[in-house]
Amino acid sequence: MIFIPSVVMAQGDIDVAEDDLGNVTDEYQEFFFEALKQKGIENYDRAITALLECIEIDDSKGVLYFELGKNYVALKNFGDAEDAFKKAINRDPSNEWYLDELYGVYIQQKDLSKAIKTVKQLVSYHPDYKEDLAGLYLQVKKYNNALEILDELDKKIGISPSRDRMRNQIYAATGRDEDRIKNLEGRVETNPDSEANYLALIYRYSESGDKEKAFETAKKLLEVNPKSQLVHMALYKFYLDANDAEQAIASMKIVLHSNKIKADAKYKVLNDFIKFVANNPEYEEDLLEVTASSGDAENSKTSLELAKYYFKKGNKEKALEHYKKALDIEPDNFGVHRNVLLLLIDIRNFNQAAKDSASAIENYPAQPVLYLINGVALNSLNRGKEAIDILETGLDYIIDDPKMEADFYTQLSEAHKQDNNPTKAKSYAQKAENLLNKN
Repeated sequence: MIFIPSVVMAQGDIDVAEDDLGNVTDEYQEFFFEALKQKGIENYDRAITALLECIEIDDSKGVLYFELGKNYVALKNFGDAEDAFKKAINRDPSNEWYLDELYGVYIQQKDLSKAIKTVKQLVSYHPDYKEDLAGLYLQVKKYNNALEILDELDKKIGISPSRDRMRNQIYAATGRDEDRIKNLEGRVETNPDSEANYLALIYRYSESGDKEKAFETAKKLLEVNPKSQLVHMALYKFYLDANDAEQAIASMKIVLHSNKIKADAKYKVLNDFIKFVANNPEYEEDLLEVTASSGDAENSKTSLELAKYYFKKGNKEKALEHYKKALDIEPDNFGVHRNVLLLLIDIRNFNQAAKDSASAIENYPAQPVLYLINGVALNSLNRGKEAIDILETGLDYIIDDPKMEADFYTQLSEAHKQDNNPTKAKSYAQKAENLLNKN
């Protein structure tokens, strides 16, 4: 973890009026404002020289060392920066901004022990620094100290994602899963209307293998918040495990129709739905209904999963229908292009296969499989002369694929038969046979 001070100080760059400098000489003022000017145009070395001239005249003002330290930081000269900020603090111990800059130096140097000492002083100015302190304790593996601060902050100002991330790092590092669950159980008791608390507890119960408690907690959330959609991400799995198909399907439908659940999460649920229907075909109508009516009907992943489902069932027409839907959504997806063309060949729609593969070749001229598909379609339409030209072109794009090369030779043999050239037909058939026997 890399920490930056929690509190971004509005006075990180102090605007110094002439009156703020007190009763100083003209020469002193001239050097000081020259330093500010040079720093503003990023001439940090010159700014440092001017500030040192000021210090030579009068070294009593903390602001000189504060500005000096910031210029050293800009040059990544952290050792001199630390010394300068310490001198600034020595001259004005109650100045919060000086401490904050010194803290930043320690963070950049990864000197965590000094950073902890400094941030403890800053806590008296801004309680927000307590979260930094917890993070530093986490870094140095003082887990109990870190948890003590996190508990205090959660109780005082409520939970936050950043503190929960730290808390979970501590639990993971120490293996204190029981403490993690106890903390979440306490949150549910304290704030029983919070959906997030229940969901976190359900997840942790499931992760620890206590599926029964996870299921009970999910049902409790549904009682407390009957309109919760997120809870069904867990419930459908529990219902499936309990062989309660009707309830599982009802939960899956809620997830897939939800506008609160992200597409990737819905995709996982759809995947489970498809697997379930593959083993329980009597629920196929439910699958079709939910994919047709949910907003994800236009999701290419949904269409691809349905295409695979129907292909496995042997329903190639339906598989083709869903592959085409996926292609409409992702027209540049070569894999889907290929599958559509192969299915057109499988269902013997050779006219469409010839037309579409010719178009695909224009978009993907270096893909040999497209030339092969086009050649097969043309041969099937008794257009052998055209097939010869396209197949010979496609041969040039094959790299280390003897099986595909043999397929090309087989199709060239067929094309030459149609073109009344039995000698070449026999020659290509022999080439195909030799390759297949060799491999």
